[in-house]
Amino acid sequence: MTTIPHTNWDPVAAHTAGALYLAIAVCGGFSIGFVPMQIVATDAATSAANLMANQGLFKIGIIADGLVILFELAITAILYQMFRNVGPKMAMVALISRAGMISVMGINILLWVLPYMLLTGENSWDVAQQQDLVQIFFDAHATGVFVWQLFFGMHLLALGWLALKSDVVPQILGRGLFIGAFGYLLQGIIELTFTDVAALDYTYIALLVIVTISEISFGLWLLIRGGRTSPQFSTAPA
Repeated sequence: MTTIPHTNWDPVAAHTAGALYLAIAVCGGFSIGFVPMQIVATDAATSAANLMANQGLFKIGIIADGLVILFELAITAILYQMFRNVGPKMAMVALISRAGMISVMGINILLWVLPYMLLTGENSWDVAQQQDLVQIFFDAHATGVFVWQLFFGMHLLALGWLALKSDVVPQILGRGLFIGAFGYLLQGIIELTFTDVAALDYTYIALLVIVTISEISFGLWLLIRGGRTSPQFSTAPA
């Protein structure tokens, strides 16, 4: 009697994917979550003043954004290679969806940089006009986050499906990724259509909690155990 693992991953690739997941969580949490909270205000004048007063933080945030995109490119390729034998078509859906997300992220960096260029460069606009444009770019950047969330939600649906079909990933993680993906999709649709329904807000918040826990757990699982499989027994002759 021989033992044959149904899903055979490259341990180095799995551990690398886990490390990238955690690196993206740290860099993305800083550049997408923390930095905008310190700079973007509800009025244009304050946003412009905050930007000029926090130029160092702003530039570090841009570096973190750039690292996120580089890490995303790497993890997209690695996840495709890991899961393509589980479901080739769904693995391709996951790859294309995450690649679309990365493209929107690149555009979003441009929108984030434009206010700084506007305030520090030479132009013919007066102060009030500059401040208004700064706020418009910041608002567009915030909206861009909801756009790439749609792509990422689709990616997580495909990835969750692949995790559930594999014989390696714990089922609870696959379910968390698949179910939680609807949080990104629902929030993106709600924000982009300017829908204001409290029940929907509570729903996507709950789903985002599920998917956040699942993503971090999946990253940790890949980093710690992702390359080791539990062999399945086969009655085929040795």
